[in-house]
Amino acid sequence: MTTVRSDSYLTLHYRITAQDGEEFLSTFGMSPATLQMGSGQLAENLESVLIGLPAHEKFVFQLEPEQAFGQHNPRLVERIARSGLPAEMELKENSVVEFTAPNGGTFAGFLRELDATHALFDFNHPLAGKPIQFEVEIIGIM
Repeated sequence: MTTVRSDSYLTLHYRITAQDGEEFLSTFGMSPATLQMGSGQLAENLESVLIGLPAHEKFVFQLEPEQAFGQHNPRLVERIARSGLPAEMELKENSVVEFTAPNGGTFAGFLRELDATHALFDFNHPLAGKPIQFEVEIIGIM
């Protein structure tokens, strides 16, 4: 029987929900996802629970924050002067803002608060510090 390895290509459906049932992401009801394990398409902690699983079955995992997206890190919450942000950056409270790093890479921050002089960004994953449910149906393994 073929099982998921750390370098497998997978076709699967998956759903991530918070403990209160709020759905964060789901491919059920749409086309399944295709991904390569270890490529960063799925969080490393979520990939780790897939190792050894067979195809054609459905699994549900209850994951604590440490097993999912980690604990919320207060050092990843930063107050930034509006004058230090690009003038063309659209700032809207309770929205995700994309930044470009000096090396050309991109990362996102959640804009929690905005006033006349500063913006408060949270660069943690939105589910950091929260237990989640990870549901997966592995369709195929290559």
